[in-house]
Amino acid sequence: MQPLMNPLTAVVPAFSNPVGAGGSPWLSSSGGQGGAPAPFSDLLTDAVGQVNQLEDQAHAAVTGLMTGSGVDVHQAMIATQKASMAFELALAVRNKAVQAYQQVIGMQF
Repeated sequence: MQPLMNPLTAVVPAFSNPVGAGGSPWLSSSGGQGGAPAPFSDLLTDAVGQVNQLEDQAHAAVTGLMTGSGVDVHQAMIATQKASMAFELALAVRNKAVQAYQQVIGMQF
């Protein structure tokens, strides 16, 4: 019998820390070994910061391509696609969080 695959672990490695080495920053913990996981708000803040950083890198790559400062077309396209995919993932997470909030608000106690 095969173990079930967690869809989050299948998707998140594709977005693993694009600016440095290491594991996925969205699943990291705030402490060292055995430490408590980071609060959800910190994870969201870090994710939004990384999406912004990817968009800045894409903007710089496209600007470099347009000015002819040595940026290849494929580098600019890869940077823009990374930024686009990261933004779509962040938007999907936001939509799910809003949907969950609305369901909780709609509950009768």
